[in-house]
Amino acid sequence: MPAPGTQILIETIPRLMQPSRVAVVGPTYAEHAAAWIRGGHAVATVPDLRQAEDAEVVVVVNPNNPDGIVHSVHDLFRVAERLSARGGLLVVDEAFADLEPIESLGPRLRPGLVVLRSFGKTYGLAGIRLGFALAEPAFAARLTAALGPWAVSGPALAIGRAALSDESWRRAAAAARQADAARLDRMIGRAGGRPVGGTALFRTADFPCGISMFRRLGEAGIYVRRFESAPDRLRFGLPADKAEWCRLSRILR
Repeated sequence: MPAPGTQILIETIPRLMQPSRVAVVGPTYAEHAAAWIRGGHAVATVPDLRQAEDAEVVVVVNPNNPDGIVHSVHDLFRVAERLSARGGLLVVDEAFADLEPIESLGPRLRPGLVVLRSFGKTYGLAGIRLGFALAEPAFAARLTAALGPWAVSGPALAIGRAALSDESWRRAAAAARQADAARLDRMIGRAGGRPVGGTALFRTADFPCGISMFRRLGEAGIYVRRFESAPDRLRFGLPADKAEWCRLSRILR
């Protein structure tokens, strides 16, 4: 089912579930835990799937944001089957999966599994407000009813249909962004940072003093993501053109 962005799906799914014990595998995108807390659920952040055995709902970002960790399809299906048997739910957020060499769970849906897919990140069109939930028909129908009629604009549907049907563009973009990611890792390493992961669209690294690096980049007009729980860790987006690559390289040196 289409939605006006993935965020509204993250907000809506908790409201469709009875109060539950929720395990969010993290650290990860903070809005997942926040949305389940707002929905009245008991939420715990766990470091891996093995720590989520007692949960009734499990949320996984795959690949993870910000460290790019990927969970195997086998492990995720095992969790989905266990949760489905007890009336629970596995939510797999594949927001950054489009350009990654990983297997999506979307084509292999089963009860107790919901897969979230983004659009704007891959295609650089966040303002279109388009995302998708892939789920068994009954749960998809509940989500559709919760969002109401005309949730997605006609232009967004037309643009999304055209973009998603262009498989050759996606393959070329994946190769180009993977090359950019490797280039950015090398640049970060030369500046004293230690890359710790990421995806084709962002790279995450630890620095000897992340706070001062964050400030130095910010004063040069370059914004990177900081993490309250890891102050020396920074997440970098990809520069858009030669001038931006050169500016980032100069400031990092």
